[in-house]
Amino acid sequence: MYLKVAKVNILVENLGIPRMPSHLTLRPYQEQAINNWFANRGRGILKMATGTGKTITALAIATQLYQKISLQVLIVVCPYRHLVTQWGRECEKFAFQPILAFENVNGWQNQLSTMLYNIHSGNKKFISIITTNSTFISDSFQSQLKYFPEKTLIIGDEAHHLGSPKLEKSLPKNFGLRLALSATPERYFDSQGTTAILDYFGQVLQPELTLANAIQQGALARYLYYPILVELTESESRDYVKLTSKIGWALLLSEKGNVKIDKEDLTALLMQRSRLIASAKNKLTALKKLMLNRLQTTHTLFYCGDGWVEKNNISNLRQMEAVVKVLGSELGYRVNTYTSETSIKTREKLRKQFENGELQGLVAIRCLDEGIDIPAIKNAVILASSQNPRQFIQRRGRILRPHSSKERATLFDMIVLPPDMGRSTLAIERNLLKKELKRFLEFADLADNAGEARVKLLNIQKKYGLLDI
Repeated sequence: MYLKVAKVNILVENLGIPRMPSHLTLRPYQEQAINNWFANRGRGILKMATGTGKTITALAIATQLYQKISLQVLIVVCPYRHLVTQWGRECEKFAFQPILAFENVNGWQNQLSTMLYNIHSGNKKFISIITTNSTFISDSFQSQLKYFPEKTLIIGDEAHHLGSPKLEKSLPKNFGLRLALSATPERYFDSQGTTAILDYFGQVLQPELTLANAIQQGALARYLYYPILVELTESESRDYVKLTSKIGWALLLSEKGNVKIDKEDLTALLMQRSRLIASAKNKLTALKKLMLNRLQTTHTLFYCGDGWVEKNNISNLRQMEAVVKVLGSELGYRVNTYTSETSIKTREKLRKQFENGELQGLVAIRCLDEGIDIPAIKNAVILASSQNPRQFIQRRGRILRPHSSKERATLFDMIVLPPDMGRSTLAIERNLLKKELKRFLEFADLADNAGEARVKLLNIQKKYGLLDI
């Protein structure tokens, strides 16, 4: 009886104390990143392709910190609620017992206050807190930060978000141990925000793990890549020409120094043009044609834009709804939507149904872009992408996460062909197209069917004189 009680006491005493999972073997690049973070005096940014194990690397750093200096507090700041629960699951593998601090303040504030008191009184050795960006900047959370001990590590997940003025201002300056995670720490069209991230968290650490590195090392799955070329309708082409001309003139006048371009006005024009491309009506026709031959497939993700598509010449149907109608009502393909409005409980249910094949597909807009881990995704159809390179990188990395049942992934990418705009606007269109096409070609080159994918894109390269990329 005494032995049994002693064993229980030992287990209770060790609850919540960080330790490496017995089954875990870190990859060489993860070991190198950990060593470089410590060598950089406990600061730095891990810039690794989506799906390569940044979370595991970060938790290994926290565990080693506990062993080396008796780390007292770990705080993880995430952009979204579903990432908090996902981090919670990963933390439990390292024996942490994290406080999940988001939504209702009554659900976590008293718990956090009690835990911090226990840390200072010596009744508790280590605590971990995972929170959302919005909760982190709230008065309720900010008021607690002054009670955090010196031995606190702050981890910024999807850290590019933390470069916004409001979030950057809320980052505690008294926390010396800092770690940022992002496949793309550079903020799109915001050099000031990027500098703020680097100033707070420190430099990007080696190794920077690209998609190519990750596939080569087996951290991400190999894949087949099939570009699907789509033309705009007549009315869409007219709108496209108008928007492109406005963008072109604004850029031209700015280059000549005649007019100081308003960044917000240009961004608005680029977003309008991006939405037009994203919600092109003919994508639905292309989708139906593609899926008619793939009705028995499962584990398929459909990425939509947040725009609207024409229905009887009236723009009154969201692309996501139109996609669900084509797949579910017209083809009988078992799908459901996965959006930012979907509750965490429902998301978990959908994830399980998707993994076991009860649901053949998920239709998403943006909420699957960052952090969420569904390795069972084998196939993806990307109907819409923004011009933001972060979204491009994250979406493809999301699909390539390794899984025991996945030999390789298959990706269908819908690319809108620009209408013929004549010689006067060819140079403008060429400049606008160059960066986007370069990303498609880079992704094609890494595919198992690189030659086939490249040939498909060759006509666009020829038409716009972009054979050099």
